[in-house]
Amino acid sequence: MNFAFQQHIDGAWTGAAGGGTWDVINPATEEVVRPVPFGGRDDCRAAIEAAERAFPGWARRTAYDRGAILQRGAARMREVADEVAHTTVLECGKPFAQARGEWLTGADLFDWFAEEGKRAYGRTIPSRVASKRLTVIRQPLGVVGVITAWNFPAYNPARAWAAALAAGCTVVGRPSEFTPLTAMAMAQVLVEAGLPAGVLNLINGDPEAMGQEMLDHPACRKISFTGSVRVGKILMDGASRTVTRLSLELGGNAPVIVLPDVDLEQVTAGAITSKFRNNGQVCVAPQRFLVHRRVADAFADGVASRAAGLRLGSGLDSDVQVGPLINARQRDRVATLVENAAGQGVEVRSGGRRPASLPRGYFFEPTVLSGVAPDMPVFREEIFGPVMPIVSFDEIDEAVALANQTPYGLAAYVWTNDLRASVRISEALEFGMVGINEWAPHGTEAPFGGWKQSGIGHESGSEGLAEYLETKLVAVGGLAG
Repeated sequence: MNFAFQQHIDGAWTGAAGGGTWDVINPATEEVVRPVPFGGRDDCRAAIEAAERAFPGWARRTAYDRGAILQRGAARMREVADEVAHTTVLECGKPFAQARGEWLTGADLFDWFAEEGKRAYGRTIPSRVASKRLTVIRQPLGVVGVITAWNFPAYNPARAWAAALAAGCTVVGRPSEFTPLTAMAMAQVLVEAGLPAGVLNLINGDPEAMGQEMLDHPACRKISFTGSVRVGKILMDGASRTVTRLSLELGGNAPVIVLPDVDLEQVTAGAITSKFRNNGQVCVAPQRFLVHRRVADAFADGVASRAAGLRLGSGLDSDVQVGPLINARQRDRVATLVENAAGQGVEVRSGGRRPASLPRGYFFEPTVLSGVAPDMPVFREEIFGPVMPIVSFDEIDEAVALANQTPYGLAAYVWTNDLRASVRISEALEFGMVGINEWAPHGTEAPFGGWKQSGIGHESGSEGLAEYLETKLVAVGGLAG
């Protein structure tokens, strides 16, 4: 498939209005993958206005018509999965198998919302007045701005675009400038599947300028944002100007509570796979490992041994299990957190430095830390990197208190064979998603969202569709016979 890798506004592939460009960098080699358009407020405004013009026609289409287009797009994504996954690896660095799986999950999202859009049900309410009829209907809310992060350049846009388009909204997508190629490829697949001009617009450029234009433009009724708490708060402040609706999927600092009754071999193997997926650059990645003191040393030994055996390198190499971090800034931040922890007496069980065998690229060794104290930055801050800090505990209440000791509330994990303990802990955890003996407490058909500073609203599931629908009461009077 021949991809344009440009902005897409009102049905046309185009450069930036001011002629600006941005070099997409391969984080495994530090080489330029290709230049792409890099615009600003003018590009965003043009995209919003195109989406505004396209909205009435798209909203009038039946959910069946809209769903058929999304399903064609999903089928095409599966056909070109190898090709587009290669592009994703080049710009974000994750292993090829993970990138391909991400595209297939994206296709599942479009398929699922194509069907769920047919179930945007309303209801009839019995009235206390005999001459009145009360009906509740659900209608698409309008133009939606979707700002997504670089860690899942296919999955993040797919879950928001699919829900919004299925609901009958039109979309202005703004991917991360670090990984725009994946979103550009996805937009092209959907356009070729039959999306009318203006229904899906794709822009790339200055994040602040484009975000402010989405906030200021009265036609942009909602912004869906995946990213940092800092930027989420800026959007919340700005949304007051036009009362723009927001969905925010922000940071995470997921605790893992490991009780002593588990099969340590099974748990350590799963912990390594889940923790170091996408090099730890996952919002729901297990981060703070709270392990019962009776098994803490054995757990640390097991994960350290496994982490030391992981293979680092380019995601295009079939035997590579861990790729690079997204950029030098993120790599250096992770390195600083580990250095500071070691300086405070934390034991580095494995990793802890840049690999000498990979002088180019933003690599950092998978790292296991034991003897971590709850007041250390490596415990309190979202690492978003390949670092596993281990804290020991004695009592369940102590573990729950430590787990909840964070402003974040996205995902949490519990490993135990004690049913009563699992229920007690899961109900006490202040997180939007809890996995019990499970490393993936989420799914296309299930709501994805956080508590506290981890965000507002939900993606996926029926809740994800509802985020893009307005509720209207229609009251008809004067019906007495």
